[in-house]
Amino acid sequence: MASYHMALKSHGKGKAADRSKYISRQGKYNDRTEDLVATGSGNFPDAANGNPCSFWNNADKHERANGSACREFVLALPGELTLEQHKEVLHQFIDAVIGDKPYEYAIHRPNGAISGTSNPHAHVLISDRVSDGIDRPLEQIFRRYNPHYPSRGGCRKDSGGKPAHILREELIAKRRLWADVQNAALEKYGHAARVDHRTLEQQGINRAPEYHLGPARIKNMSNEAKEQYVARRQATDGE
Repeated sequence: MASYHMALKSHGKGKAADRSKYISRQGKYNDRTEDLVATGSGNFPDAANGNPCSFWNNADKHERANGSACREFVLALPGELTLEQHKEVLHQFIDAVIGDKPYEYAIHRPNGAISGTSNPHAHVLISDRVSDGIDRPLEQIFRRYNPHYPSRGGCRKDSGGKPAHILREELIAKRRLWADVQNAALEKYGHAARVDHRTLEQQGINRAPEYHLGPARIKNMSNEAKEQYVARRQATDGE
């Protein structure tokens, strides 16, 4: 069933390459490939030689100590749509939101730990380093930007210097866009379901929001608690 979820995370220096391996099920995560159904990437500099992980490794090594090595969108995908349709809506979102920034994505389709039903979702890793057409070695890309002599510094960071209220407005716009893209696809392919990016309170729905249940919490749940959780989910899907 279509259900709205969008989370934006920031990963500091030393975390980007591991996130790349996690979403693409490589390295220590290669025993989890059963839920990986699609991968893709774009806008990486020539110096990366078509290898996203090489780019993220350099971000981990050369980004500023307090800087963000990458950002990650986690996006729920409508269960009503096929894999090709999932790719379609994801690329529409990427084109509109990411533009020319380097990105890598993966689509996972695991079965829910409690319900057993398919839980399709996407991970999208993004670099805030914006290409300016200057050919730089990978390690230089992550140096501090030099506005007076751009070729001597790194690529400018798109998020740098923006006040908090602007970043919040941009995030709200991205949340709205992700809902609009999904709803357009659901309508296009003949499905009645729709998603809403607004909070439950903004939608006028009087119930507590759901929270993500991690593996440890699920492991400790009784069978009765799991059945009650699934029943609540099914009831709210009908709202």
